[in-house]
Amino acid sequence: MKKLHIFLLTLVIGSFVTLSSGMWQTASAKTPQDLNSDADQALNTLTSTRPIAANIAKKAKAILIFPNIVKAGLVFGGAYGEGELKEGSKVDGYYNSITASWGLQAGAQSYGYVVFLMNDKAMHYIHETHGWEIGVGPTVVVVNEGVAKNLSSTTLNDDAYAFIFDQQGLMAGVSLEGTKISRIHNP
Repeated sequence: MKKLHIFLLTLVIGSFVTLSSGMWQTASAKTPQDLNSDADQALNTLTSTRPIAANIAKKAKAILIFPNIVKAGLVFGGAYGEGELKEGSKVDGYYNSITASWGLQAGAQSYGYVVFLMNDKAMHYIHETHGWEIGVGPTVVVVNEGVAKNLSSTTLNDDAYAFIFDQQGLMAGVSLEGTKISRIHNP
């Protein structure tokens, strides 16, 4: 039985190292042109496949777009990605998204997320703080299938709405709680 546990642990660690090494390379620093292109493509894909996201986008003051976040962990984990803040068609700045976690976890995955900033409070917070930790500050509602059924253009009362999309890999679930978003001054 002990040999089976060692074998399984070796298999998990080997899979983790193999997957995470390839995935981290895709999340490495990109040029502003790469980020612009990836962000535009991610937002277009999200709004064309999720009608509620398209409706929220029309009412948002600005949109934070993180097209590719890479997460890996074995008890302790982390996630990283880069994106941009758009106000209308103008890029207002580049940001990174960093999350640290610990607990029962093993594997690697990638995903993207978009945060629609709906009011002046959310805009002020992203511009005036030196890093925004989701869960502290403006209220962010993560929109899943259940939440989406109850949203309409007249019920959009929260500061921000987040959509997670394109999840791929060997870890279950994605949470944005505790994610820190900080401005990149020299992308």
